[in-house]
Amino acid sequence: MKILLKKVLIANSASVFNNTIKDILIVNGIIQSIQDNIIAEADTVIEEKDIIVSSGWVDCFAHFCDPGFEYRETVESGSKAAMAGGFTQVFVLPNTLPIIQNKSQVEYIVQKSKQLPITIFPLGALTKNAEGKELAEMYDMYQSRAIAFSDGLNPVQTPGLFLKALQYTKAFNGTIIQMPIDKSISANGLINEGIISTQLGLPGLPTIAEEIMIKRDIDLLRYTESKLHITGISTAKSIALIKAAKAEGLQISCSVTPYHLFFNDEDVQQYDTNLKLNPPLRTKADMLSLQQAVINGDIDCIATHHLPQNNDEKICEFEYAANGMIGLQTAFAAINHAIPQLSNDAIAALFSHNATTIFGLEKNNIEEGTKANLTLFSRTEKTILNKENNKSKSYNTPFADKELNGKVIGVITKNNLYIN
Repeated sequence: MKILLKKVLIANSASVFNNTIKDILIVNGIIQSIQDNIIAEADTVIEEKDIIVSSGWVDCFAHFCDPGFEYRETVESGSKAAMAGGFTQVFVLPNTLPIIQNKSQVEYIVQKSKQLPITIFPLGALTKNAEGKELAEMYDMYQSRAIAFSDGLNPVQTPGLFLKALQYTKAFNGTIIQMPIDKSISANGLINEGIISTQLGLPGLPTIAEEIMIKRDIDLLRYTESKLHITGISTAKSIALIKAAKAEGLQISCSVTPYHLFFNDEDVQQYDTNLKLNPPLRTKADMLSLQQAVINGDIDCIATHHLPQNNDEKICEFEYAANGMIGLQTAFAAINHAIPQLSNDAIAALFSHNATTIFGLEKNNIEEGTKANLTLFSRTEKTILNKENNKSKSYNTPFADKELNGKVIGVITKNNLYIN
């Protein structure tokens, strides 16, 4: 298959063609030529105004609910949503039924990925049944291509066990992904503890529940000299703690969700259950601090925390609603809308380059002779997610029918072309 991209702006800081407008000819999944003007026959010619092309995007924390919860999402439907959102590689959470906690369950995802147009990487559970009581078979899962290790929605609460996990993964240079929530603090909290929670009469979840966990994990990381990625940070103090740990030379990285950059706890005042999230939306000041941290480069990656829920789990009283929202298809547009001053290089780093480096993925720089693993996007076109173009099996999103600035045009990966 031959694909010709005409007059696209290349956003790839590692490429000699970075920040230049070029034609790109792709033949059977390989970038054959990058020139000012290519005249060649092709099966597909893409020539639209203001298209930017970067290396394929990576989502390091998404729930595809397969196996066990296929009524909410499957690997196949999740992959379609990922492609529509510009992602060519996705790390899926182990919180399935059964939990992804051994070699055969990791291989189930790996084998399914081979049949899909994008690449799905399984995250192996840190502990058996993600219960935080006993370490899972991490080395076996690593050998079977688990990309990293996490208990996902059930972060490890016991310091001694988390210490052992860090020591164990260090032996094979593995990475642990942790969502920072101390469940012993305000376990019944529904939204951020503050003025809004008081006004709404809802139990609050204080920021210290996140920050105390990050402090603990940094101390354990310092002791073990292992590798840790903290995802879903939501407070200004969390940023400061991680920034200081990086300056100290610890192998720590972090990611933020698009919705923590777009919304804050003031948006919860209408009791929209699609904004019942974990970690919860924090104050406007925290949201602005997160945005500034993205601009400054203090936050490494974007993680969608894509968490499909069916209608029964969301159309109910706020207290009883399940946490989470779908986020793959709106991730880029939400961030482009919320932080329009981000450079193209910064977007490419946030969505692709940094995650590739942190997790040791194959580097697909935009050069002649390399595999075509590309995301095409526009900063100026609009995105509107509705029931007709939603690719997920679930529709729990606060972005429904909202116009956002920015649009994913399509992806090219595994010798496949997908266009929105």
